[in-house]
Amino acid sequence: MRSLLIAVALALLTSCSPLSHRRLNKFFNETEHRFQDHTGFVLYDITRNETVYDFNGSRYFTPASNTKIFTFFAALKILGDSVPALEYVQRNDSLIFWGTGDPSFLYKEVFHDSTVYEFLARADADLYFSPANFHTTHFGEGWAWDDYSSGYSAERSPFPVYGNVVSVVADQELLRIAPDHFAAFFEKGEPKEKTEIVRELDENQFVFHPANQITSVKEYNIPFRVDTITFYQLLADTLKRPVYSTNMSLPENTNTIFSIHLDSLYGVMMRESDNFIAEQLLLMCANVLSDSLKPEVTIKYMKDTHLKDLPDEPVWVDGSGLSRYNLFTPRSIVKLWQKIWETVPRERLFPLLATGGVNGTIRKWYYNETPYIFGKTGSLSNNHCLSGFLVTKKGRVLIFSFMNSNFVQSGNSIRSNMQTILERIYNHY
Repeated sequence: MRSLLIAVALALLTSCSPLSHRRLNKFFNETEHRFQDHTGFVLYDITRNETVYDFNGSRYFTPASNTKIFTFFAALKILGDSVPALEYVQRNDSLIFWGTGDPSFLYKEVFHDSTVYEFLARADADLYFSPANFHTTHFGEGWAWDDYSSGYSAERSPFPVYGNVVSVVADQELLRIAPDHFAAFFEKGEPKEKTEIVRELDENQFVFHPANQITSVKEYNIPFRVDTITFYQLLADTLKRPVYSTNMSLPENTNTIFSIHLDSLYGVMMRESDNFIAEQLLLMCANVLSDSLKPEVTIKYMKDTHLKDLPDEPVWVDGSGLSRYNLFTPRSIVKLWQKIWETVPRERLFPLLATGGVNGTIRKWYYNETPYIFGKTGSLSNNHCLSGFLVTKKGRVLIFSFMNSNFVQSGNSIRSNMQTILERIYNHY
């Protein structure tokens, strides 16, 4: 099989000397030598339905946020067009509701939908919330424990509010805190060289350390601890009415409230690499499959069905890629993009992805007068990946997966190296 791939690559690439098989091999061998890392790269021609180049395509790499490609595909296959925001039943003068994992409730400025808020705030019944369908931990398996106060590591929960983060704007010693429920939990600490806000590990106590010299306005998103008391108080403060607790199990027949179009979530997740949305999407999928908010339900279902024919079995443990336990091969990621290409029309798909030189996590890279890179990045310390679509100068659409693991040089030097080869493919294929 490998000899066949090499023959195909030679036939397709030797006519373009900057992309000859020999030159590509030389480039990638030099890359591994120079960065002392492990590099994988697979290039696939959609029109010809052929892999035109493969370097370490069958080896496993740490995908980081390339994991979100798997989450994206799962949501496409399991969820509909709109976000199922909550489930509820009416019992006499009580409205009992359960979360579906929907992350959009009052999260960031991009989601301007008040359907759920108005439904709960104006309900002519007492409100009872049940977390009984939440069957996982707030943090994912293999996450770094000391990321708990970093904005990219918000806790998972059945009914998130404000994205489970506290937003803080620090202008010297003046703080603007949202939601203001948390203002009472901030105290001032000693000045430091740079402005710093620290949250206690197991409680919602925050210490603000102002900078010891004048600095520009800083914005922070700090995850709050999603404990029972905090959740009910925060939701009650937000709705301006009491919310009571119950552990009632989710019944078979419930009503569902839908909110925003799912593409709104997909776009933020794929372009900006939003970890929180990715994690909650896996929970939402699990809720559809089993009425249980448990990410393993989604992962098992996808591996047993829609991902059964991947070249290499994915080691997939979370929705976002925060876990270092995830392991995928470049050729499996390319195959996954093929499946997405066959599921989503190009005119809908490309705007959901990060676009080189334009937006998202690659807005400062791969610039060209005509954008040619559309995809998903993935970065953890010592690891960086980019996978997606490359549209050549001649208009050919290629799928690629470029994965780098265990490098010790700067991430920008890796990105620059990747940009060099992808530009060559753009110009010469």
